[in-house]
Amino acid sequence: MKQSMTGFGSAGAGSFKVEIRSVNHRFLDISVKIPQNLSQHEMPLRTMVRERFSRGRFDILVTVVNEGNLRVKINRDLVRELYEALRVIKDELSLSDSIGIQTLAGFRELILTEEVEYSAESLYAAAGGAIENLLAMRRREGEAVAADIRARLEVLEGLNREVISLCPEVVSEKRKKLLERFSGLFAEMRFDENRVLQEAALLAEKADITEETTRIGSHIAQMKKILSDGDTIGRKAEFLLQELNREANTIASKADDFRISALAVEMKAELEKMREQAQNIQ
Repeated sequence: MKQSMTGFGSAGAGSFKVEIRSVNHRFLDISVKIPQNLSQHEMPLRTMVRERFSRGRFDILVTVVNEGNLRVKINRDLVRELYEALRVIKDELSLSDSIGIQTLAGFRELILTEEVEYSAESLYAAAGGAIENLLAMRRREGEAVAADIRARLEVLEGLNREVISLCPEVVSEKRKKLLERFSGLFAEMRFDENRVLQEAALLAEKADITEETTRIGSHIAQMKKILSDGDTIGRKAEFLLQELNREANTIASKADDFRISALAVEMKAELEKMREQAQNIQ
């Protein structure tokens, strides 16, 4: 199924909320923002995205929505050292106050550490949900983009048929005008009419755009095929649209006919709109 490269997905599980945004990019580029104490999960998260997508820039944001299971650890060695230091000072200064648990608790930031236990399973469940929601959005957008390109291909195909229908008339007119021009220039002189016709045929051959219109038809057929096959089509589509644009330019320069030139301009306008759309497809 076709995918747009633009989308957003989020999901939560356990202590975690995961948000993933994706935008256009020529290749696959992944950025992860995750709490430092969870940094060991960054590479697995990247792998999860890489397994589902092949193109686009992805920004992954992992946030902790609650403290999970709080666990307090006491640095016993440091407590003993602190107690001994306080006892020595008490003796040296002949202090009467006792050194009890309340005194030690006042140094909480020095002797106590807090650890939060998180469930890796919850983190990956949240990431998986965010990926699925992002994928669903990208697919909806991708199908809409593909439908727009298909409609424009039909317009392009119609324009190409119009160009093809005009070709015999344009070639005939070129020959006729060239013959009339020679007849006017050499009205009172004898000239080889067959030779003139041969030259006219050569000029008409140079202006012939049958090859270009045939290639346009072939490229349109290929575009329709790739829009129906697979889900990684962006680069192929961009390449074919470049080729179609090249053929339209050639038609405009070779035809030397205002009707065909106008049709070529319409072709280029449709191709530009398709190019903009194709840049957003995976």
